[in-house]
Amino acid sequence: MKAGEDARGARSEKPKKLGLCVLCGLPAAGKSTFARALSHRLRQESSWAVGVVAYDDVMPDAFLEEASARPLTKAMELIQSARPSQWKSLRQELLKYLEYFFLAVINGCQMSAPPSRTEAMWEDFLTCLKDQDLISSSALEAQSHYLLTKTAVSRPLLLILDDNFYYQSMRYEVYQLARKYSLGFCQLFLECSLETCLQRNGQRPLPVPAETIHLMGSKIEKPNPEKNAWEHNSLTIQSPACTSEARLKLTDLLLTALENPIKYVEENVEQKVDSCFRTT
Repeated sequence: MKAGEDARGARSEKPKKLGLCVLCGLPAAGKSTFARALSHRLRQESSWAVGVVAYDDVMPDAFLEEASARPLTKAMELIQSARPSQWKSLRQELLKYLEYFFLAVINGCQMSAPPSRTEAMWEDFLTCLKDQDLISSSALEAQSHYLLTKTAVSRPLLLILDDNFYYQSMRYEVYQLARKYSLGFCQLFLECSLETCLQRNGQRPLPVPAETIHLMGSKIEKPNPEKNAWEHNSLTIQSPACTSEARLKLTDLLLTALENPIKYVEENVEQKVDSCFRTT
């Protein structure tokens, strides 16, 4: 896969507006509801192709349920200590799926399946794209190739990644992907009080342990453009309210991201930041 070379060549011949938007915040902050509403608005008002990739819907259910069902000490041990490499590798595997999708869009070809993948997770990812009219079903699936829809290839395309992303290192991995293929990149932090998150979470059929939300609230690293230059294209929005002023700022943020893709830098994209990465 000649990623950087092929991507830059295709983009120079036929530039296409492509972007990644990281949506982050505490559990039950309203991210999924916000993402669905934003996706609908962008499709209707801007005629963009929009895909929402909710990590909770794509990551293996068994692993997530095992973590959520345990008390705080056991859940955090599972996620951060007992199997940190597995959790981190699953997140990176999902980023690899996104890379294969963007490669297909950039090069105007079919999307191929990664040779190494978690089948259940890959199938959920495909379902996510199909449900949002980004790939179509065809007989080629038997050969692990997937056709992009006309919507995906003919319109400005924005993928919204819906997850907690409570460490900046998690978001930086997405930024690396955007930089590798000269995509637009931006971040939305949905700010919600801890009390409101706990109240909403308690009303869910499968709530996250309250202690986990408390711990995330104490550890969350909000986007910090003053400290990290790569986070300059970020916006904090109050949940559940979204004022007219906030809507205008949000529209401007997304347009800026699509109109100003990150310039590809000829260097090893796996920068020496592993030492500061935290596993979750």
